[in-house]
Amino acid sequence: MMFDPVRPFVSSAFSVKFATEAWERRGAAALRRQVFCAEQGLFGEDDRDALDAVAIPIVALSSYTVAPDAVVGTVRIHEAEPGTWWGSRLAVAADHRRVGALGASLIRLAVSSAHARGCRTFLAHVQSQNALMFQRLHWAIIDDIELHGRPHKKMQADLAFYPPFATPESGFLALALRAA
Repeated sequence: MMFDPVRPFVSSAFSVKFATEAWERRGAAALRRQVFCAEQGLFGEDDRDALDAVAIPIVALSSYTVAPDAVVGTVRIHEAEPGTWWGSRLAVAADHRRVGALGASLIRLAVSSAHARGCRTFLAHVQSQNALMFQRLHWAIIDDIELHGRPHKKMQADLAFYPPFATPESGFLALALRAA
């Protein structure tokens, strides 16, 4: 019908890369505040912690034509001890959660880039409702824990499914289809 509401445009092409620009890091921080503070109420006004000083932020960028215009997904990684890496604060913008492959693409770059840097073990604390997605991506549950008052799973990636990726600063293009 002529006056039906129009869905907002959501790109089907995203670049997934290390955050190398200041606006990308600001966008990742803002998205994390939106998801973990405003939406989920896990933290007060800010979710930043001591790990942010050493963690590498990764972003999924939407684009109009060829220029990236917004951070629509993020995760951070850090090496806790030689060979042991952790991923944390995986977030996708609410209006992009129905886009297939954004979370999976962020996870893929997180694990594969750490693998290229000598990772032998890659771990994450995953909110229990997201554990199935990680299991589908070749992660195993190794413990049940509670964090921030919510059930989580301590999970480990099977590195055999994440070949080393040595150019995360330039990243890769993730093509996705929006679910109806």
